[in-house]
Amino acid sequence: MQSIYDFTLDELKEELKPSFRAKQVYNWIYKKYASSYDEMKNIPNDLKEQLKENYALDIMKIVKKEQSLDGSIKYLFQLHDGLTVEAVLLLMKKKKISEDGKIERSEKYTVCISSQVGCKVGCTFCLTAKGGFVRNLTVGEYIAQIVNIKRDNNIAENKSLNIVYMGMGEPLDNYKNFVKAVKVFSELDGLAISRRRQTVSTSGISSKIEKLGKEDLGIQLAISLHAVDDKLRNELIPMNKAYNIESIINAVRNFPVDARKKVMFEYLVIKDKNDDIKSADKLLKLLNGIKAKVNLIYFNPYPGTPYQRPESKDMVKFQEYLINKGLLCTIRESKGLDISAACGQLKEKESNGNS
Repeated sequence: MQSIYDFTLDELKEELKPSFRAKQVYNWIYKKYASSYDEMKNIPNDLKEQLKENYALDIMKIVKKEQSLDGSIKYLFQLHDGLTVEAVLLLMKKKKISEDGKIERSEKYTVCISSQVGCKVGCTFCLTAKGGFVRNLTVGEYIAQIVNIKRDNNIAENKSLNIVYMGMGEPLDNYKNFVKAVKVFSELDGLAISRRRQTVSTSGISSKIEKLGKEDLGIQLAISLHAVDDKLRNELIPMNKAYNIESIINAVRNFPVDARKKVMFEYLVIKDKNDDIKSADKLLKLLNGIKAKVNLIYFNPYPGTPYQRPESKDMVKFQEYLINKGLLCTIRESKGLDISAACGQLKEKESNGNS
């Protein structure tokens, strides 16, 4: 059965007659976060029955969540077929209240969502890769992650947030569903999450980066680079043998970038692997001429990994070298270190606990 979340508003207008009912349903599921059709007070009973028979609404449930001291919440969702995926609510800025009790600044959230159950890419540093690839998420399963998190945290319908397609799986390997999810998220009568607030993170399927560029969706692009030469990247990301660094950089150079934005290059820093100044210099030369921002990420260790977290001093040296050479570079604040925040950790923990 299709999910009601699978449809754009125009598509739902074609499904439901009279068509104005589609906007009413959209209001219930995306503004009021209805979890059942019975909650929809202004929908006639015969249409409710039609909806129940044809369009699933409750397509995933929260089976586990962990909250960090920094406000991050990691979710494990169970899908209709019993499989599980993860998502993370990241509290980027806390609410600021003045001495007289007025809100000076509201919370700022980013939600990291999954694209697949498992992953084909096989990154050696990623726990998700251990389980292999199972299946792609549907459009509705993309959408339901956000709806469930907003509902669970009582996040107001008009409260904007950012989405990063950076959870389990490779979004561009689920290309068709990913692109449609971007469109559904941005529906003004729905969740109304601007495409400029949506960032796709890819491990570098260069042919799909080129295809996405031609779609010109207006979303932001992030490249999980993690290495400055093919030898190391082949070790970290075996898919690099098919889509090497040169092909990725060429695809990025042709990607349409908003004049106010930059392409994000994610660089997972691993102790004694890619944390030296020589690597920083190679990265600088590699990105020459690209409107780029580098985001250095501490490797987040998990049991059984051969890789180690880098020293803070080495991260700072790497960052300062790039900044001094004119390349914008940030160090991603580590969130959720006290919980299973790295991709695949909560799923692994739950599986081990149930075995």
